[in-house]
Amino acid sequence: MPTPRPGEDPVLTATAEIERALNRITHLAGRPRQHERLMAESGLSLDRAAVAILRHIAESEPLRPGVLAVRLSVEASHVTRQLRQLEQAGHVVRVPDPDDRRAQRVRLTETGLNAVERMREVRRRGMEAALADWSPADLGRLAGLFHRLVDDFVRHTETEIDARPRPRRPARAPDAGPG
Repeated sequence: MPTPRPGEDPVLTATAEIERALNRITHLAGRPRQHERLMAESGLSLDRAAVAILRHIAESEPLRPGVLAVRLSVEASHVTRQLRQLEQAGHVVRVPDPDDRRAQRVRLTETGLNAVERMREVRRRGMEAALADWSPADLGRLAGLFHRLVDDFVRHTETEIDARPRPRRPARAPDAGPG
């Protein structure tokens, strides 16, 4: 990491470097070649959108499709189409929503859980290979700092959303009645 020049704020310099590193990791992890390797090594044949959906469902309790769309920042119709394909392939199943009998949630089947576990194993092996030369102490520090980073991002994001002013609805004109 570069040292701040005289007069530069060390916090701003470090923050910029962290942001660059996170962008690089995101870029590397999201490359199509990386997805192809993940699919080849896990023995699966899923597109990137399906993988994202399976991972989100695996990391939570059964979700309504609309909630899943919001979490993925995509249109509900996109999620519905992907869920239909995942359901046909036996990866997910729709279950009644305990809070609303008219609604459904989506959960992983054993096949879906197995697929997620295979992908996690491939990613874990890749991570182990990339960090093979790191000491256990460095790995422990990195893990702790990453968890702290994620927790702070989540807290900041939730605060930012809660602090945003809600749009006001225009006042309705009183009903003038006939006349």
